[in-house]
Parts: sequence; C-alpha cells; structure tokens
Amino acid sequence: MTPPRAATPASPDPRALLELAVSAAREAGALVARGRDTAARHVTTKSSPVDVVTAVDAASEELLVRRLLEARPDDGVLGEEGAARDGTSGVRWIVDPIDGTVNYLYDVPAYAVSVAAEVDGVVTAGVVLDVATGGLFSATAGGGAELASPGRPVRRLTVNRPGALDRTLVATGFGYRVEQRRAQGAVVARLLPQVRDIRRFGSAALDLCAVAAGRVDAYYELDLNPWDHAAGALVAAEAGAVVTGLSGGPVGDPMVIAVAPSVAGPFLDLLAELHR
Repeated sequence: MTPPRAATPASPDPRALLELAVSAAREAGALVARGRDTAARHVTTKSSPVDVVTAVDAASEELLVRRLLEARPDDGVLGEEGAARDGTSGVRWIVDPIDGTVNYLYDVPAYAVSVAAEVDGVVTAGVVLDVATGGLFSATAGGGAELASPGRPVRRLTVNRPGALDRTLVATGFGYRVEQRRAQGAVVARLLPQVRDIRRFGSAALDLCAVAAGRVDAYYELDLNPWDHAAGALVAAEAGAVVTGLSGGPVGDPMVIAVAPSVAGPFLDLLAELHR
C-alpha cells in the first residue's frame, strides 16, 4: 500500500500579507515623519559621498523587521540597511525603510516606506507609503492596485493611455557614481526631444506608483536594488503598466521599466536603442 503524501502547506493569503505590510508601513511612516526635523544630525554615506543614510533609515528598518517577524517568525527578510535573513516559510519581506533619503534629508516631500511580500520568489503583495502626503499605494498579485489618501475615497489605479511617444511623460532617476551619472545624462539628452517631457522625483518606489496613478506615463531607471522596486513594480503592474527589464530582460537586471501599454512598443525600442 502506497503511504499517503504529506500535505503541501497552503500558500499565504496575499490579502493577509498585505494587511500586515500596511500595518508595519504605517507604523514605520509615523517614525520617519517624527524624525524628519532632526534627520540631518546623524548622516553617514554608503556607495559615494552623495549616497546618504540617516539614523532614521536604520530605526525604520529595525521597526519594520521587528513587526513583520513578530507576526510571522518563520519568514525571511531583505532590507536596504542590512537586514538579511533566510526563512523557512517560503515568504520573504523586502523592505526599504526610506526610499528617497536625499529628499528626506532636504525636506523635499517625496520619500516613502516600501514593503513587499515575496512568496516562493514572486512578489504577491506590496505597499508604498508616501510619508509626506500620507498616500498609501497597495496591490496584491491579481487583485489590482489602489491608492488610499487622507480625506479622499480609496481610488482604484489605472495607467494612462497616451496616444504616441511624443505625448508620453517620462520619469527617471540617476545613480550615485559620477561616471554612471554622466552616461545617464547623455541618454536623457537624446530621449528628451522624443517624449513630452522628463520628470525626476528622487524615489523609485514613488516613480513606479506615479505610473500606476497616471501622474506619469512611463518610468525607467538603471541599477536599482530589489528593495527599490519590489512593491512599486507590483503596484504599477496591477494598475495595467507593462513592467519589464531592458530589451525584454528580467526586471531590475540592469533596468526597471514601467510604461503604459499604448506606447510600450516604441518606448521599449527607444530605450534599447539609447542603451546599446
């Protein structure tokens, strides 16, 4: 007689993961908001003199990791400021305690807390909290994307449908190394005459959510890390954006692209040409 197979553990409910991510992000966002006025007192650098990190980044990440693992102690975690842990549940949390730290340091109101839940290597829930405005972008795989803003009804997100490349508003970002910036600037100089205009907000997570919310029509950026784009890319995709890498490659290797479907073909072709 063949012995019965062991039961396969059920995959976590993306909605339950989202609820936990929202709760942790809101608590971390409150900490980030409280620390803004004193953020400049404790600043260090990472990859270059302009790649900064504050004590609030570290405190926010510590809070996020603690809250997530208190609720789900068998999960893994990956964070921008060094949190790294293998789990046994198949779930890994990818967190960015402050995406847009330079904006935060300068009090430019475009910085976010980003929390994504990855199940067996696939992001299934994501939250990006715009700390300065209180806007909460969220999505689950297959469940669509929403924006909850203080004092306003929750809004289902849908990308724009620009009619042509020359009517496409594009967001991008730049790296921290001088050589990298020089090359990226040269690409922008060639891209600008072919699109409506360029925007540079300084937070990859919020840029991706801007595509989802119709605030821009496309976004691209080189050399991001998983914590920069995990949650925001899910929000953009669930709002209907084409989310991909350069020349059809994997997202983030080496580029993250999110673009309205109506101009995806010419935009992707143009980026491939400009980055040859």
